[in-house]
Amino acid sequence: MTDPSPFQRALPPLALTMGEPAGIGGEIAAKAWSALRQNGPPFFLIGDPGLLPGIPWQAVEGPEDVPLVFPRALPIMPLLLARPARPGFPDAANASATIDAIRQAVALTVEGRAGAVVTNPIQKATLKAAGFPYPGHTEFLADLAPGEGPPVMLLAAAGLRTVPVTIHCSLREAIERLDQALIIRIARAAAAGLRQDFGIPAPRLAVAGLNPHAGEEGTMGTEDRDIVAPAIEVLQADGIDARGPFPADTMFTPHAREGYDVALGLYHDQALIPVKTLDMAGGVNVTLGLSIVRTSPDHGTALNIAGKGIADPGSLIAALRLAAGIAQHRRHHHHATQGPS
Repeated sequence: MTDPSPFQRALPPLALTMGEPAGIGGEIAAKAWSALRQNGPPFFLIGDPGLLPGIPWQAVEGPEDVPLVFPRALPIMPLLLARPARPGFPDAANASATIDAIRQAVALTVEGRAGAVVTNPIQKATLKAAGFPYPGHTEFLADLAPGEGPPVMLLAAAGLRTVPVTIHCSLREAIERLDQALIIRIARAAAAGLRQDFGIPAPRLAVAGLNPHAGEEGTMGTEDRDIVAPAIEVLQADGIDARGPFPADTMFTPHAREGYDVALGLYHDQALIPVKTLDMAGGVNVTLGLSIVRTSPDHGTALNIAGKGIADPGSLIAALRLAAGIAQHRRHHHHATQGPS
């Protein structure tokens, strides 16, 4: 048996949750292992082995056993379901196992035994039916592993990063929530996250306008003039390179993207549509502001293709690779700002 590579020794293995058992989580986990087993980053799955298609897997007691197992089998910390999963048909009886997988992954990462958490997609409606009180992963993780700032969702794709200022709420509620304080809080957290997690010392932020043409001086709505622009002025006074508000229909062109490191959308779809249009197969969801590193594929449970063997693992592979990269950036940032621990 060969020794783990220097890369594998440098960072604890990543903890991957099983996600919705009736979805494609098991399939893409297996495909990701097949793609990464030789060069990493190494990871282990927390979930039911029955979700995996025909690949070699081996039960492990903890992350410490993963590096030697990973090149020849997918390491798995077994977490059995209450009922056998039926592809495409979520069962609320299995919600507790889905949630427990997340809890275990976070606990192992907080302890330093895992290098980061990578979450497979969950079926929010099924968890809600089982009494899960959170709108999604982001809010749940914020309670499990709170950081110094608010949790911020960042979407990363080839050549684009976006952050939604408001997330899992209706468009009407998003507009009602939008105020200067919220924009400032999310922008500050995004800037801090880019410095700590992406190694960008002076991040450039582009803020989208809410209304068509960013309000066009108040003729198409006053929110951009009265809320967004003053928030940007405060950020600039803080020394943050924030600009805008920019018309959302022109700020995602290739030329425009060269001028910023992250774009802030004021509501969910304004930030997610550009990323998913540009790189649906390789987009990654990152949660900034936690005490741990967390990434996720930028897609859902894909119940319509579950069990058919045709799911694309590209986004999960990108999420695993990005999680390892962010974890390394955090180590370097911590060393540079606080010295060796």
